[in-house]
Amino acid sequence: MSTAEFAGLSTHVLDTARGEPAGGVPVRLDRAVAAGWAPVATGTTDPDGRLRDWVPAAHWRAGTYRLVFDTAAYLGPDAFFPEVAVVFAVAEPGRHQHVPLLLSPFGYATYRGS
Repeated sequence: MSTAEFAGLSTHVLDTARGEPAGGVPVRLDRAVAAGWAPVATGTTDPDGRLRDWVPAAHWRAGTYRLVFDTAAYLGPDAFFPEVAVVFAVAEPGRHQHVPLLLSPFGYATYRGS
């Protein structure tokens, strides 16, 4: 698929305890539907902790979405936060959305990036 065939959604996971990118983190994107959540796409962060060009453009529209980061796959089975879910709203699907995750063993933060 070419870049034009993908939605403008990216994420970047940074390990703040190590001061480096968190590569190999599985990520799932869900969309809110009347019955709860519907899966849209899955991917894994690259060695630089980034994930882009992974959501098919045909499945991207205005609505509420949830990024689910499988942090136990990165932090290990004893992770205090084995999963991090970030829910966000997309009002302008043509505008690029970047949702980073700052991760440490006992905390996390996120924000709307650019």
